[in-house]
Amino acid sequence: MGSRSAAANKFPGIRAGVCHDHYSAHQAVEHDDMNVLCIGARVVGPELARELARAFVNARFTAEERHARRLGKIRSIEQRFLKA
Repeated sequence: MGSRSAAANKFPGIRAGVCHDHYSAHQAVEHDDMNVLCIGARVVGPELARELARAFVNARFTAEERHARRLGKIRSIEQRFLKA
């Protein structure tokens, strides 16, 4: 599963994360502006998958200074590679 999120993260603008619990599904959006949710089918059952999807979809990036700064660093790295 980690390899799929790692591959997705190779594309500019994609911030994918593997989530197995409610907290990580919303916190990654709120703090890291995650925009692709990865769920392990062999690890997460259908009901938990629905809960994770709801948490992910309903979460919003907080844009707090430390979170915005972190996202800016990621975007800066992406820009360096887009220019190459």
